[in-house]
Order: sequence, then structure tokens, then C-alpha cells
Amino acid sequence: MSWNRIIIMVLAMVTFSVANTPTKHLRVLSQDELIIQGLLFEEYKAYEQSRQVFAKLFDETGEKAFLFREMTASLLGNTHVINSIERLKVWDKEHPNSIEVKRLLIPLYLTNRQVKEAKAEAEFLLEVSTEAKDLDLASNPYLYSGEFKKALELLNAAYVKTSNEDVLLRMVVIMDEYTHERKKAIQLLETHRRMNIVTSNQLYFKLLSLYVKENNIDGVLEMYKVLYENDKKDEYLTKIIEAYAYKKDIDGAIAFLEKNSEDDKILYDLYKSKKYFDKALNLADKFYKKDNDPRWLAEKAILTFEKAKDKNDKQMIRQVVSYFDKALAEGVDDSIYLNYYGYTLIDKDIDVKKGMKIISDALVQQPDNTYYLDSLAWGYFKEKQCNKAYDMMKKVVDMEGLDEPEIAEHWNVIQKCQ
Repeated sequence: MSWNRIIIMVLAMVTFSVANTPTKHLRVLSQDELIIQGLLFEEYKAYEQSRQVFAKLFDETGEKAFLFREMTASLLGNTHVINSIERLKVWDKEHPNSIEVKRLLIPLYLTNRQVKEAKAEAEFLLEVSTEAKDLDLASNPYLYSGEFKKALELLNAAYVKTSNEDVLLRMVVIMDEYTHERKKAIQLLETHRRMNIVTSNQLYFKLLSLYVKENNIDGVLEMYKVLYENDKKDEYLTKIIEAYAYKKDIDGAIAFLEKNSEDDKILYDLYKSKKYFDKALNLADKFYKKDNDPRWLAEKAILTFEKAKDKNDKQMIRQVVSYFDKALAEGVDDSIYLNYYGYTLIDKDIDVKKGMKIISDALVQQPDNTYYLDSLAWGYFKEKQCNKAYDMMKKVVDMEGLDEPEIAEHWNVIQKCQ
């Protein structure tokens, strides 16, 4: 810790120890000590104590710097506002047409809900100044009085001078909520982000909210892409994928992930959904080499089978069985993989009994899963156990109906079983 911080902490402790001391006891301190104390109160947001100190300093010296510090503390602490207005008006009368006084009177009047008086001061301010900060300040009384067009005119003039994002965002809120110019607000924000260096994500969040209101999915997608580029948060990536899904543009999501993301697991799922089996297999190989999770062997088995044009190719089936056997030997017991492997063994007449045993293990995990029951019924059919096959398949049909082609096919065949 630096000596400066130690000194500040000591001063702060001393200062706060007298935080509730009446102002009259402060006169034992020198002017320099009072100034330091007032500034420390201000730094630690003890605005009422800061106001008291600077009020005393002004009363003793008549220096306007102390008066303005007093007024600022009154504003920040929302305390003794009426008294502050009266004290400032006395100074204004003695020093007429002071622009600094007008800048303080406007927010003080507005804090005290004296909109008419604030507007009068704003009109004077506009006559003597075209500075951006004064145009911004003068807009506030018009906002309070509901004169949104006038407020926008002043804010726009301030923005043209500075390209200030905070001013622009205030304009956009007014245009969206009060003057019903949302599309124009979007244009302003888009122009700003293309012509200027954006200093915070607030501009993107505002654009995002406007695009959502407009149901503009392309705009929403673009904003999440920008946010993700600036900050690689998973929540932004999820929103990007959701937006692509909403657009039914899976290839767009794949292209984005291939270029921008390190989350290959999402990419893998998208490859599978689009049946890009070679790309999915490459990733499954990569995952297995990285973490030795046997799940990826089971995934490779499924991808190998699904990729094959000839589902009866013996060499391909041997490869699938090899992957599954190794996956199970290394600990895979997810019921989805068990059912897939068991059904393959049954349907391709590789080892029906083994297939039925594996599916029975899957049913231990999910006893009412109709897909697994269908697979086991098919095993009973292959084993010529027609009654068991019929009873189990009827249960599946009663639960699922016959809309699914494979269920309908199995049911038709099993009903004829002798």
C-alpha cells in the first residue's frame, strides 16, 4: 500500500470521526484543514457534511468556488435544495448573468420540481452558450415538461458537436419511448457505431433491445456477434446459435463456429444434425484423443453406420461393432448407446441374444422407453418368440400409435409372426 493511500485512509478515519459534529465546532480548524475535510467528505459521498463545510467556507470568504462546491454537494446529496437555491439566487443577483450559476440553478430547480424556473434559466443559457454541455443541460427542463421534440433538438445539436455516446443513448430512449421514431433511432445508432469508436457495450445492448422490439432477427444476430467478438461469453455464443436456429440457418451457424468459436462440442452437434459425417468423425477422433472418454467411440460407431450408403456392408458393420465393443469395455453405459448397439446387433442378425441383453440393460435405466421396448420386441421376433414380441410391440403401439414408420413396419411384421 502506498504512503498516499495510508495518509488518505488516516484522514478519512479522522474525518468520519467528526462526521456528525455540528458545523459550529468546525471553526476551530484552519481554512486549509476545512478544505481538505470538505473534499474528503465529497470523495466518500458524505454530501451533507461536505455541504456544511463548504457553506461555512463560503460564508467566511465569499469565494464562489466554495459556493459552487456547496451547491454541487446539495445536488448530489439531494439535501437543503430550497436553501441552496435561495443562496445561489442571492449570488446571481449580485453577479448577474453568470453562466456558472445558470448551470447550477437548472438542476437545482428540477430537483425541486420547479420546471418553469428551470426552463427560464435554460433559455438564458441557450442565448449565451452553444457549448455541447450547455445544450445537453438545457434539454432537461424540456424533457421534464414533456416537450420531447425540443429536447431532442438540443441533444442532437450537442451530439453533432461531440459524438458523445451518452447523449446519443439519451436521444434514442426518447425517440423509442416518446416520439415513436424507433427506426430512426436504430439508424442513428448504426451510423454511430460505423463512424466512431464505440466506448462501451451499452450502445450494442440498446441496439439489441430495439431490434428485439422490431422482431429483426438479423439485427439481433449481428449485435450478439459484435458482443461475442468483444467478450467471448458463452451466453452470447448461445444466443448466436439460437438466432441461427430461429432463422433455420444451420449452415450459417456452422460457418460462424468454424471461424470464431473454440466450442467444438456445439459444432459437433450441428455437424450431426446436417449429416456432415466426415467432419463429425474428425471431431469425435479429436475429442477421444484429448480426453479418452469412451463416449466418443460410441459416437464414432453411430456416425460410421449412419454415414454408410450400404447399411449391410459387412466391413462397415464389423467396424461399428468394434467401436461399440471397445466403448462398452471402457465403461460406456448410456442407455442411448446401448439401445443403438443392441438394435444393430439384432436387426443385422449379428448376435441377437447379445443385442437383447444389451437392450435389457438399457431398459433398466428407462423401463418405459418405447424405443427400447420396440428394439427388444424386434429381438423376440428374431428369436421366433412371437407371443412375447406381440405383447411388447402392442404396448409400444398403444403408447405411440403408428405414425412412426419403423414402429408401423415392426407391428405389421410381428402381427404375422407364427
